[in-house]
Amino acid sequence: MPLSEQEQRLLDEMERHLMQNDADVVHASTAGRPLSYRNLVLGAIVAIAGLIAVVAGVALWSSNTVLGVVIGVVGFIAMIVGVVLAISPSSGPSSAASATGKGGRPGAPRSSSSFMDRMNERWDRRQQGQ
Repeated sequence: MPLSEQEQRLLDEMERHLMQNDADVVHASTAGRPLSYRNLVLGAIVAIAGLIAVVAGVALWSSNTVLGVVIGVVGFIAMIVGVVLAISPSSGPSSAASATGKGGRPGAPRSSSSFMDRMNERWDRRQQGQ
């Protein structure tokens, strides 16, 4: 059954708002620093090596319990380190951050207000713009 014109307009409006809010969330989460390809590859390799160690620990557990547990725990820790390394952003400033000088938006003053105050101000600005 096709949507009515009112339902289609409402759906389009909801989609636009969702895209705007999602873009804000994605931009805020990376804080202007892109993921590093080197960290991603290195983290994947470490995580895969950790997975192999966990499987080897389970295989060795039947013959040598202590050695199997130690290898399994080390492998699990390696998997966690690999994932954290893979999702960590690059350590250097991004091109956008270096272009503005301080890593923020050009013309946006840094305030010493609390996080909630800044979020409230941002919400008010967004509501006034609509």
